Amino acid sequence: MSNRPENRAGAGAGFTLIELILVMTILTIAVSITAPSLANFFRGRALESEARRLLSLTRQGQSRAVSEGIPMDLWIDTSQGNFGLEAEPSYETTDPRAVQLAFDPGIQVEVASTAPAQGLSVELPTSLADAATVKSSHPNLPTIRFLPDGSISETSPSTVKLIGRDGIPLSLGLSRNRLNYEIQSRTQ
Repeated sequence: MSNRPENRAGAGAGFTLIELILVMTILTIAVSITAPSLANFFRGRALESEARRLLSLTRQGQSRAVSEGIPMDLWIDTSQGNFGLEAEPSYETTDPRAVQLAFDPGIQVEVASTAPAQGLSVELPTSLADAATVKSSHPNLPTIRFLPDGSISETSPSTVKLIGRDGIPLSLGLSRNRLNYEIQSRTQ
C-alpha cells in the first residue's frame, strides 16, 4: 500500500466560499459603477422612441391626406400628454381610422408658434374666406394639418420639442423645403 491519498472524482473541482464572495463583490462594484450610465442610455432611448412615434404619425397623416384626398389633422395636447391623427371633421363626421396616443409620462412636450410666416398671408374674398374656415375636433390645440396634395398647412407648427427627464430636448421640425417633418439633432 502506498501513502498517497486516493484521487477522488470531484475533489477540488468546486469554488470555495471565499472565491464566490469575491466574485459577487466585484460584480456588485461593476454594476454600481455602470448603472447610472445605463439609466441615462435608456432615458435617451425613450425620448428618441417618442420622437420616432410622432414622426411616424406625421408620415401616416401625410400619406392618408394624399390617398384619401381629404385634409388630416395631427393634434397635440401638451397638458394631457396626448396626440392623435384624424380626418378633418368638415369632410367626415367621424373618422373610423382616427388614432389617439399618449406620450411617455416622463416626457414634456412644447409646440412652437403656429402663426404663419410674415409675407405669406393671402387675403381671400368673403365667399372664399367662409369656405376656407377650418373646423376642428380639437379647436384649442396645436394642429399639424396635412392638405390633400400632401403639403403642410402654413398654420402648422414649425417645431415640436420633446424634453426628456434629463432636460435635454429633441425636436421635430419642418424640413427646409417645408414638405415634411424631420428629427433634428439634440441640443444641450
